[in-house]
Amino acid sequence: MDRNSVIGFSLLVILLIGYIYYNQYSKSQYEEQKHADSVASAKAHPKPLADTSAVADTVAQSEQEVAMNDSIAATLPAAFRGEAQKVVMENKDIKLEFTTKGAHPVSALLKQYKTYEQKPLYLFDGDYNKFSAVLPINDGATATGDLYYTSETSTTEEGYQSIVFTADLGSGKKVFLTYTLPKEGYMLQCNLQLEGMNTTALPVTWQTQALHTEKDLRNERNSSQIYYKFTNDDEDYFTINSTDKKTLEDPTRWVGFRLHFFTTALVSENGMDRVNITGDTKSEDSSIVAMNSNTFEMPLKEKSADFQWYIGPNHYNTLRSYGIGLEEMVPLGYGPMFFVKYINKGLIIPIFNLLSKFISNYGIIIMLLTIIIRLLLSFFTYKSYLSAAKMRVLKPELDELREKFKGDQQKFGMEQMKLYREAGVNPLGGCLPTLFQLPILFAMFYFFPSSIELRQESFLWANDLSTYDSIFSWDAQIPVLSSIYGNHISLFTILMTVSSLFLALYNRNMTAQDPNNPMLKYLPFIFPFMLLGVFNKMAAALTFYYFFSNLISIAQQFIIQKYVINEEAIHAKIQENKNKPASKSKWQERLEEMQKAQVERAKQQPRKKK
Repeated sequence: MDRNSVIGFSLLVILLIGYIYYNQYSKSQYEEQKHADSVASAKAHPKPLADTSAVADTVAQSEQEVAMNDSIAATLPAAFRGEAQKVVMENKDIKLEFTTKGAHPVSALLKQYKTYEQKPLYLFDGDYNKFSAVLPINDGATATGDLYYTSETSTTEEGYQSIVFTADLGSGKKVFLTYTLPKEGYMLQCNLQLEGMNTTALPVTWQTQALHTEKDLRNERNSSQIYYKFTNDDEDYFTINSTDKKTLEDPTRWVGFRLHFFTTALVSENGMDRVNITGDTKSEDSSIVAMNSNTFEMPLKEKSADFQWYIGPNHYNTLRSYGIGLEEMVPLGYGPMFFVKYINKGLIIPIFNLLSKFISNYGIIIMLLTIIIRLLLSFFTYKSYLSAAKMRVLKPELDELREKFKGDQQKFGMEQMKLYREAGVNPLGGCLPTLFQLPILFAMFYFFPSSIELRQESFLWANDLSTYDSIFSWDAQIPVLSSIYGNHISLFTILMTVSSLFLALYNRNMTAQDPNNPMLKYLPFIFPFMLLGVFNKMAAALTFYYFFSNLISIAQQFIIQKYVINEEAIHAKIQENKNKPASKSKWQERLEEMQKAQVERAKQQPRKKK
């Protein structure tokens, strides 16, 4: 492998390793307690009193207190007394369970999906999940989440279902929470309206406890992120590492709590002010991936606030269909590699979706996608191999120059550039085409692990292309090895590594080697082992893509070098170029000027006295 190819390959690996390592809440619980009924407790566990008359007096006193409390409670407005009940609304895709205490969803079942264990998939389920707004009464001691509501359901001719929750606080004060669900889809339309209370904004608490749904809990937690978009269309995100807190100073359009493949997001029509976000991924309960708690102020217009609540898959086209930027929660390229998301959006996803319309096997789709991408990059591949062939042809002359100017590296460099110029050879001809292909490689690095379409799709021995394929696993924790490599062996990763080594060996035999840099010939054999531990925990779709891409590269290189590139014709062309007047490019002129300047500085340096 020549120096230029190695430089390109080295940049790829350095960027990939750097980014991977760049990317690498004490548990809070919500409990509600009830005091035991004093009469029942007295009857079940009577205290040892001096005589039976004392027992009778105690029971009578308890019954009197209970009757008094019931009498007082009966005088309270309906919103402050009652019993929590469950109300369900559902469509083709989602089933939501609401509680009449608080009037918010406490459970979300995604009907089109299953967990990795093939159980019903609940994105969240439990009393921790809530949506509550502080009301402008009782000095902020009353919130919508503490009230009891009556509910009324209805269905339109178009199939839209609605639930209207009403809480009567007395004295003309009422709270209305209305939820509307279309006959299909995951976007819940919501409205909060006040009656008899005056305010321009409500402090709101929204919290979610996301449940474990995938194979690898650790990967799920590492994939837990908070996304948000401001009303000025700026957007950002952060990964939840532990008990993370963040305050958003600007008005916010929406906030999303993203898991690996599923998302819940709150979208406010009038924006949200002073958003405070707290996230936690350190729960000791393995059924819980992460918890998210947000507080913000929701502006009201005419005592009313409209908002939307997305509860569904992190599917690019589905999120994009709402037209508010929710698709940005699909990590198609961010951080230092943010630019590759445009390749995914403009090239990879359209081709992938087109193939999916006609082919149901996603392994075959990946193979066809690989072939299409390699054909699109074939021009750069050909240029790279052509440059390598030219370097092989020039190797004898370079060896003569190297021997002639042994010990004078600067002079050799100048003569080398002169030879390149006379022969019409670009020394970066093998490096630049390789660099042009890097964005595609990084785009795939993001695309496959983020594609929910691959979730639970099987191919060959891999039963789920969205996670690693394991042909052997163990429970024992091996120091260093388990943390870096994992407790399993991925066959696609092994095949990817072996094919990378074979490709490196093939390139070594087909490209000229620089004897002054003997370490360069070993680097291509070291890099695959360096990446082995990283890719062993990656999605099987990704490692299969890299493996199949290596096979295509080997076949492509063999065909081009065997049947397309004629080294004798290249040699004749180079000799012909030498007889032509050499025209220097600006880059070559600049490089020669720099080399001459180095020589002059070396001459002007005072010699050391002996």
